[in-house]
Parts: sequence; C-alpha cells; structure tokens
Amino acid sequence: MLAFRKIVEKRIKEAQERGDFDDLPGHGEPVILEDDSNIPEELRLTYKILKNADCLPPELQLRKDIRQMEDMLDSIPDEKEKYRQIKRINFKIMQLNMMGKGSPLMGENEIYYKKLLDKADRK
Repeated sequence: MLAFRKIVEKRIKEAQERGDFDDLPGHGEPVILEDDSNIPEELRLTYKILKNADCLPPELQLRKDIRQMEDMLDSIPDEKEKYRQIKRINFKIMQLNMMGKGSPLMGENEIYYKKLLDKADRK
C-alpha cells in the first residue's frame, strides 16, 4: 500500500509541475467547508452523496412540502380549494408524525407552538 501511495504522490507532483491543475473551475477561490460536526462520522459520506444528488431524507422532504404548501395558501382565492390544500397539509403532517419525527409545526420557533402556549396560559 505504501508503494501505491508513493506512486500517486509522484504523479500528482508531476501534474502540478506541468500545470494540469491551473485551469480547474474554482481555481483561486476560497473553499467553502460545510459544518458536518453534528452528523455521526459513519453517516457523513452518505449524507454528502445524498446532498450532492439533491436527495432529502423522507422526513425532511415532507417538512419541505408542508412549508411550500403553507406558502401557497395565501395565494389561493377560492375557499373550497384552500380547504382542500389544508387537508393535504394535515395529511402530510400526519405522515410525518407517523414517522416518529414530531410535528414540524410544533417547534419552538413556530407560530403554532406560541399559540398553544398562549392558549394554555389562558386556561
């Protein structure tokens, strides 16, 4: 294995001397490192591959869908269609809850969380 590593290092140095790496995209720009310290080490590569492929874990995709559907609510003029959209949102929230990941609407920075606290304080 050590011999293989030496061969690789030698070829990289030769390529650098020839200038093979000079015209690469992003040359001279800072490298943006992502903070993956919260991800377990054995999952980091997998998450990186999924992220590069624009794939989201199912629970994050559901959260994203819920947010997009909520944003669309304001632009729906028809009350019946708005009601249908709310039912779709509720269905997605139920799916997320069944995954055991908790409701996306009950996080501490969400409006529903604050409304529930206010309601509980009034009782």
